[in-house]
Amino acid sequence: MDDQMNQELLYDKRGEVGWITFNRPQARNALTFAMYEGVAEVCGRLAQTREVKALVITGGGDKAFAAGTDIAQFQSFKDGDDGIAYERKMDRILDTIERCAVPTIAAIHGFCTGGGAAIAAVCDFRIASTTAQFGFPIARTLGNCLSMGNYARLAALIGPQRVKEMILLAKLVDAPTALSIGLVSELQADQATLLARAEELAKTLAGHAPITMQTTKEALRRLQARLGDENIDDLISRTYASADFREGMSAFLGKRAPKWTGT
Repeated sequence: MDDQMNQELLYDKRGEVGWITFNRPQARNALTFAMYEGVAEVCGRLAQTREVKALVITGGGDKAFAAGTDIAQFQSFKDGDDGIAYERKMDRILDTIERCAVPTIAAIHGFCTGGGAAIAAVCDFRIASTTAQFGFPIARTLGNCLSMGNYARLAALIGPQRVKEMILLAKLVDAPTALSIGLVSELQADQATLLARAEELAKTLAGHAPITMQTTKEALRRLQARLGDENIDDLISRTYASADFREGMSAFLGKRAPKWTGT
């Protein structure tokens, strides 16, 4: 690898294709803020450097693409304003990834949940192995919420009813279901064939007209962005300031079932 950004987020260039790898396999690649910022930094600079013509994002190890935000990141939250600041930070990062100047491919093996699923959702292509599982199980774990941008993006991708089923029921979507509802575009038998297919797809994209692809990406992003114009800061603040969110964190870290009170 020609550039190791740090121990937990790896970036390397293989010909005309860039590869980002989440590298915390011992924690199912749970994402720290530094890892989020690292992905955004790579995506943001490609319009200027033109160092690659396509980008693949994947997870290290054999258990997960990325299993959401590292819960330790939330322990310093004191009130609803911290929740709003977090969701704004995430919106900025995800927007930067979505606006990446080159086509992006999420190559998904194993768990793809929470922030990991949010990153996958902003990629142009999502391909997966048959072991992949997707979801935002926050209704049974932390008791937090998503930003309006994320709700809008998911609704545009799979429809409002599927989003309700995924979040309200807190159930993970398996790979065949993800394919059937359009969450992913194709399945591969195992991790090795998944990564080989990601490389093949990236090389195909690298040979296509960049301005055509950039224009198409941006036009569709603007169309989708209209769904996310509504401000829900009041809802986000209420959620992150709630006793239930505190209970969710405590229960998760204590490896016990949360006791929800609706307050």
